[in-house]
Amino acid sequence: MNRFISTIKVIAACALFTWSAGSFSQPAPREPLQNVAQLSASGSVEVQQDLLSISMNSTRDGVDATAVQSQLKQALDSALALAKQAAVPGQMEVRTGNFSLYPRYGKDGKINGWQGSTELVLEGKDFPRITSTAGKIQTLTMGGVSFALSREQRTKVEGEAQTLAIERFRVKAGEIAKSFGFSSYSLREVSINANDQGYTPRPRVMAMQAKSDMAESSIPVEAGKSTVLVTVSGSVQMK
Repeated sequence: MNRFISTIKVIAACALFTWSAGSFSQPAPREPLQNVAQLSASGSVEVQQDLLSISMNSTRDGVDATAVQSQLKQALDSALALAKQAAVPGQMEVRTGNFSLYPRYGKDGKINGWQGSTELVLEGKDFPRITSTAGKIQTLTMGGVSFALSREQRTKVEGEAQTLAIERFRVKAGEIAKSFGFSSYSLREVSINANDQGYTPRPRVMAMQAKSDMAESSIPVEAGKSTVLVTVSGSVQMK
């Protein structure tokens, strides 16, 4: 009997200890925020696009899948060999793109042939080299032209836009604090986001002409501009 009573006492003591420890572990209620302002500011820099990408592609059609695949491979190998001769790291990079082969179905739902396509991409900062090489490739035709900012250009311009955004954020925070009758402020939290907005003009080629007309000629292109935008958002404690 005494042992049973002792066990009850131990259990009760453990329960009391657990409740006491739990009561002490409860976080103290947070005081409501006072005199805190939320704001954001942006900085933007417009810059010329310095990265050109031209995709060259070809399609083949036939009743035999192996023959279609072989034709695509020959067209790509020939273009790749020519492009590699002109490739220069950083100035013109060469890479293969999509390569696909899929069946063609007739009205009866059965396979009656095969279609395939292949792609080669020329990309870099040396516009004349890229367009000249693209004009020499005879086994593929031009599929598309796009412009962008190189990593180096983007990093440089983002730094400039970020400096503008931060300065505008500081000025705006000071003006808001002053408008509410405070003399200063301190930074509570902040986030910085960057993106670029640009357009890709069409190449100045109205239509693809016969391959013989394009031989040894550069494809005329003209880059546009991108606007790099950096936004600084956060909250300040007015004092």
